[in-house]
Amino acid sequence: MNTEPPPPPPPRLSPATGPESDPRAIHARAIVNGISDRSLYNNLITLYSKSNHSSYSLPLFTQIPKPNVVSWTALIATQSDTFLSLRHFISMLRHPTLPNQRTLASLFRTCAAVSSLSFGLALHSLSIRLSLSSQPFSGSALVHFYSKSRLPLDARKVFDEIRDRDEVCYAALVVGLAQNSRPIDALAAFYEMISSEVRSTMYSVSGALRSAAELAALEQCRMVHAHAMVTGLDTNAVVGSALIDAYGKAGFVSDARRVFDENLRINIVGWNAMMAAYAQQGDNDSIIKLFTSMEAQGLRPDDYSFLAILSSLSNAGLDIESERWFTRMIEDYKLKPGLEHYTCVVGAFSRAGRLCDAEKIANTMPFVPDAAVWRALLSGCAYHGEADMAWTMAKRLIELNPNDDSAYVIVANVLSSAGRWEEVSEVRKMMKNRRVKKEVGRSWIEVRGKVHEFLAGDHLHEMRDDIYKKLTELMEEIEKFGYVPVWDEMLHEVGEEEKRKSLWSHSEKLALAFGIISGAFPPGKAIRIVKNLRICRDCHEAFKFISKVLDREIIVRDVNRYHRFFNGTCTCGGVW
Repeated sequence: MNTEPPPPPPPRLSPATGPESDPRAIHARAIVNGISDRSLYNNLITLYSKSNHSSYSLPLFTQIPKPNVVSWTALIATQSDTFLSLRHFISMLRHPTLPNQRTLASLFRTCAAVSSLSFGLALHSLSIRLSLSSQPFSGSALVHFYSKSRLPLDARKVFDEIRDRDEVCYAALVVGLAQNSRPIDALAAFYEMISSEVRSTMYSVSGALRSAAELAALEQCRMVHAHAMVTGLDTNAVVGSALIDAYGKAGFVSDARRVFDENLRINIVGWNAMMAAYAQQGDNDSIIKLFTSMEAQGLRPDDYSFLAILSSLSNAGLDIESERWFTRMIEDYKLKPGLEHYTCVVGAFSRAGRLCDAEKIANTMPFVPDAAVWRALLSGCAYHGEADMAWTMAKRLIELNPNDDSAYVIVANVLSSAGRWEEVSEVRKMMKNRRVKKEVGRSWIEVRGKVHEFLAGDHLHEMRDDIYKKLTELMEEIEKFGYVPVWDEMLHEVGEEEKRKSLWSHSEKLALAFGIISGAFPPGKAIRIVKNLRICRDCHEAFKFISKVLDREIIVRDVNRYHRFFNGTCTCGGVW
């Protein structure tokens, strides 16, 4: 636990002298009574920094005749989100005054806020020399700093060196791992915290739920939910919103709605999370009803509310509806659309076949188009077989990121479908010269509360022989019903048998085969898989056949959307 005592409280005032919440009243009384006690001034600096009168902090600090480490720490904390905090620290060292762990904690938060990795590394070195890096205050802030710097492994190393880890330390680690897309590690840290009998907080619980949401792991959601209920955190607005988001991303909208209806403290974030859950399922009617109810409750929609609506309409290719809601956002609600809102409209127009209109929006919007915009157009061109325009969009995407493997793969497949083999060869040559390799596919499946991860071509799982045996049986069976492999044009130069092996060992197929042989999915229970990339055309085609042959519902959440396969069809309608 954090054992360093807090600074003494400021002197209390009687009601007659002014409101106790205003530090100016305390300051005025001290002046009148001739009090210049350093501890009082230290507390006043902190109080001013927490009020709307932070500009008083520095002039007050200069009046302290011999500022100590507490004085400097209070001053540094007043500017904890700016570089000025670091300048104050340099001045402190020149006096000289050495920092304590509270000083370093504030400075690490500053380095995280201003993205100063070099200064943070120097501070870490200093904290080691002063034997402060393993203290809970500075250690938890250091974990947060490395996490915000996208260095989760370093964050974990720091955490492992902290003595007397408390709830703040664990929360920093769980949230940091979750934010860095290490959901399995984040959940492991959360359960480690519980087994260590460390009290959970709304931050550690919401971080665990964020990880469960990324994995679409229903059982993990329910376990964390149960823990939140036992600890009384389930009624917290932050935790409630995280629960809605987690159940929604796991595909269980009814569970998300139950949490939403039972939590009386849900704020606009929770409402938006509920609408986003409906959006992922393409349930446009429920989104609109919820939007109307939100307004009836007196809540004003924000840009995230409209993002949920527009993303759902975009996935459905409802261009006219998208245009109408986009206009309402600007004219009726006086909200300024962001790049994500324009991307949704571009996607809706592209899916509807209005490719020229979509390109016009991309070229005239008040933002520089990013990769998501051009990828939306590229996907639309691919769906409608517009090879020339697909080439143009792919080149724009490649200009932004020459290593974007999806751009090469999609345009190569479009060109091959049009029989333009010379240009297909050109795409393959570009990939080879730039040493672009397809990102490794990863898929996750939750079986009896444990998340199993598969890579493309994976042979590491303990049941690998049974998995590949079942997969061979499935693929041979669906071939009898008319399944024909959909070759990836990037496999053009290899033999047919090698192509078959490559397609059969895709991560989502391995996860599916494992789910079937695990016995954890009896008839009537959908098999749920999460993938880190866009599901490929062959897996999409194969899953349609498998769902019909097995008479099973298969749900795949890829990087773009949910796919529900049943009786030989998919809810995406072939657009993803």
